[in-house]
Amino acid sequence: MAPLPTPPAQPDDNPDTYLGLAPEEAERAATERGWSTVRTLPPGSIITMEFVQGRLNFEAKDGLVTRCWIG
Repeated sequence: MAPLPTPPAQPDDNPDTYLGLAPEEAERAATERGWSTVRTLPPGSIITMEFVQGRLNFEAKDGLVTRCWIG
């Protein structure tokens, strides 16, 4: 039987530090801090709500990150 995969590490990072940044800058900083998956979404996007270890989500409006959450 194959071993269970190891989930990506989740950095010890405060999502609020990305608020007010340009999405490109926030994505670059998040990747540098160790997030394995970073995605930027427009406000009101329909997304699934499953939790993904190591993923950081941004909601951006008018060229700025307005919301950030883990998973």
